[in-house]
Amino acid sequence: MLEKIRVPKRGPGRPRKKPDSLAADRAYSNGPCREYLRRRGIRHTIPEKTDSQAARLRKGSRGGRPPAFDEERYKKRNTIERAVNRLKQYRAVATRYDKRGYVFLGTAAAASLVIRLRT
Repeated sequence: MLEKIRVPKRGPGRPRKKPDSLAADRAYSNGPCREYLRRRGIRHTIPEKTDSQAARLRKGSRGGRPPAFDEERYKKRNTIERAVNRLKQYRAVATRYDKRGYVFLGTAAAASLVIRLRT
């Protein structure tokens, strides 16, 4: 999904392919995900799983230091989660019966417009 990101620039020029930062839940706190983000130079806010934390602490000084975590940035992720959950209330978006990506994008855009107009 990160390969598809295009951040438009103001004025001429190609869009950026790298976001400024990323906030994810505990499911993405594994090593390969963190390594991929580090390699691409993307700042990330991902909480550490409790079992990973316990394993790191068991290793002592060989376990390394805990990954950086910004609580304030992670709290802002809640807004996006609630918006996605509102979109999922529309059956066509939640089940994704559309075969083509551009049709699904139109369905999600129409549902977003309805949500925006009702609020």
